[in-house]
Amino acid sequence: MEDKRYRKELKACKKRLAELHNELYRKKVPVVLVCEGWDAAGKGGNIKRLASALDPRGYEVIPIASPTPDELSRHYLWRFWTRLPKTGHIAIFDRSWYGRVMVERLEGFCSEDDWKRAYDELNEFERELTDAGTVVLKFWVHIDKQTQLERFQDRQRAPAKQWKITEEDWRNREKWDAYQKAVDEMIQKTSTQNAPWHILESVDKRYARIKAMKLVIHAIEQAL
Repeated sequence: MEDKRYRKELKACKKRLAELHNELYRKKVPVVLVCEGWDAAGKGGNIKRLASALDPRGYEVIPIASPTPDELSRHYLWRFWTRLPKTGHIAIFDRSWYGRVMVERLEGFCSEDDWKRAYDELNEFERELTDAGTVVLKFWVHIDKQTQLERFQDRQRAPAKQWKITEEDWRNREKWDAYQKAVDEMIQKTSTQNAPWHILESVDKRYARIKAMKLVIHAIEQAL
C-alpha cells in the first residue's frame, strides 16, 4: 500500500472508529479484540493504530505475560475473565488465552490432555461472551519466515529497536515449524461463526493496519 493511500485511509478509519466508540458507549456494547501473531509481525503497530482512534477513557490494552503464582493456582481462564471490559468499553488483548494451545503446548507448561481439551473450552468461553452481546474479533498477524529474519536483523542493528529483540525470540524462531503446526490447528479448531479468526497479511505493515481497522469497523457496525 502506497504511503499516500495509507495516510488517507488511516485518517478515515480513525474518524469512523471514534464515532463508533461513542455509540458503543451509549448502547453499552462491550468489545474484545484478540491480537496474536508471529514475533516481529507488527502486532504492536496494529494495536497502536487501533488505540489511537479510541477515547482513552473507554479502552484498555492488556499485555499478557507469564501467569503469576496466584494465577497459576486457578483455572487458566480465570485471569482473562477478570480482565474483560465493562459494557461500552473495549479491551485489546496483546496475546491472549490462546497461549494455552501455542506457547504452553510447545514449551511443556501444560499436559497434552490440557491443551487438547482447551479447544472446546476456548470456543465455549467465547460463545458465552458473544451470547451476552460482546463483540469478539481475533487477529493473527502473519508474516513469512524470511521476513521475520530480516526484521530480527534490523532490530539488532538499530539501537532504537534493540530492546525489541531477545534471546527468547531467536529460540522461538528455531521452533517455527512446530509453532506453524500449532497455529494452523488453532485456527482450524477455534475459528467459529461467532468469533472467527482474521488473518492480517503483514509483510506490508500498512496494509495489515488498515485491514484490521476496517474489520473492527465492520464488526462494530454489524453489532450496532
